[in-house]
Amino acid sequence: MRPTWLVVGSALTAALALAALPGLVGSRVPSPLEPTPVSAFQSISVKANSAPSVSIGALDAASGSAGRLDHDSTFIEHAPAPQSALTARAALDQPDPAAGSVRKPPRYTLTGWATFYDFGTTAMRLPRGTIIVICGAGGCVERVVNDYGPVKHTRIIDMYRPDFFDICGCAWFAGTTMVTVYVY
Repeated sequence: MRPTWLVVGSALTAALALAALPGLVGSRVPSPLEPTPVSAFQSISVKANSAPSVSIGALDAASGSAGRLDHDSTFIEHAPAPQSALTARAALDQPDPAAGSVRKPPRYTLTGWATFYDFGTTAMRLPRGTIIVICGAGGCVERVVNDYGPVKHTRIIDMYRPDFFDICGCAWFAGTTMVTVYVY
């Protein structure tokens, strides 16, 4: 039963195509080119050095704006601004940020090995967008996790190469360093 409906449907589609697009379905021979009749062209004579005499009248009052400059406009120059007596920035008495620096306590910390990675900061146990502070022998940096990794379970984090060597405090040929990661 199914093949007969398929054949009938195909036949109807072909018939509709022939009826709707007779020019496309018909002969493959191109239609002959017909020449353009001579009566379609007319001769026009134009003088070579004649310019049309068109004159433009004066503009009316509506064409001007409120801030328009005319030939009789006057300019007023103001005196230069007086020089201020300030020559340096004012000194403020503020506390030393290192002495009383307070950071929100981390949710938890991870300690383990870190390596460098050229495409950002990755941490296998943390989702993207997590704010972390990574501390090593050479210092600390605050970063945002931007990818999932490292694959090996012996490392807890892969760091951007310049960050790795800033935190590591080691030679350029070092591959791993021990770090503490504070998760916020």
